[in-house]
Amino acid sequence: MTKGKKGVVINEPSVVAYDNRDKKVIATGNKAYNMIGRTPNFISIIKPLKDGVVYDGAMAQSLINSFMVRITKGQLFRPRIIICIPSFITEVESRAVVDIAVNTGSRNIHLLEEPVAGVMGAGIDVSESLGTLVLDIGGGTTDIAIVSLNGIVDAISIRTAGNSLNTSIIRYMANRYRLIIGELTAENIKKDFMNVYNPSLEKNIKVKGMSIYSNLPEIIYVSEAEMFLAVQENLIEIVNAIKILLERTNPSLIDDICNQGAIMTGGGSMLKGLDRLISKQINVHCRVAENPMECVAIGTSIAFKNMDKLLDGFEYIKIKNLG
Repeated sequence: MTKGKKGVVINEPSVVAYDNRDKKVIATGNKAYNMIGRTPNFISIIKPLKDGVVYDGAMAQSLINSFMVRITKGQLFRPRIIICIPSFITEVESRAVVDIAVNTGSRNIHLLEEPVAGVMGAGIDVSESLGTLVLDIGGGTTDIAIVSLNGIVDAISIRTAGNSLNTSIIRYMANRYRLIIGELTAENIKKDFMNVYNPSLEKNIKVKGMSIYSNLPEIIYVSEAEMFLAVQENLIEIVNAIKILLERTNPSLIDDICNQGAIMTGGGSMLKGLDRLISKQINVHCRVAENPMECVAIGTSIAFKNMDKLLDGFEYIKIKNLG
């Protein structure tokens, strides 16, 4: 989340901790995320966004309100808001996002597709007549787009991304080793150990979990190569989506992409070796943007200065009677 000239002021996961006894939110963001797998029965950990869209409207509203209060320090104001959304979000899904923004008291709302925000946040001038391939790999969705002349020429959005990799790691450990691990453990394996380009059989990591057989704690060792196998199908889905987009792209834009390469944004792009893996699969050099996790947020800030120029991928909604 960004604010005015201050840049990124909040960079936290979209997680809410809800007390079912008192019927109230007790934590959001990092505090709630760190509670995953550690709460008593009366506290629910809720992820109000799923696959890049609103899954639980009430909790999403509580999450945004919490962040807004922290940014404004409780001061009342009617902000202008830009919210990033995946490519090809449905009308119903986008309306759910707008409804949440309305409840913040916003005087006008802008929806910006994530690939446009990501490529802008990576420092690329989208106004030029050069095609840029952007791969935005977030938590819920992977958005692949070709951007040129302030708009999206073509795009594909798939619901295979960072969260899917975590799920695949958890499933692999259960199927292969009969070991139950938590979501945070899977996330740490992905971020700190996994390598998806020429993974080694020699490099190992210690994994702690609960044995399905004994229901007791157990420690095992797994290799980079095994962890690659765990997420291989997810990676194939991402690569195939990129290939589909390139296959239907105008040859003139393909020439631009070959010359410029592809830019990767989003937290998922930081997966070790992913840029080299994709480069090899699509015959286009891929590079990870500087501060990939913040590119979309930075891009939304830049969009405020270019809202009159942005074309496809940018929608303006003025809320009546709010000024």
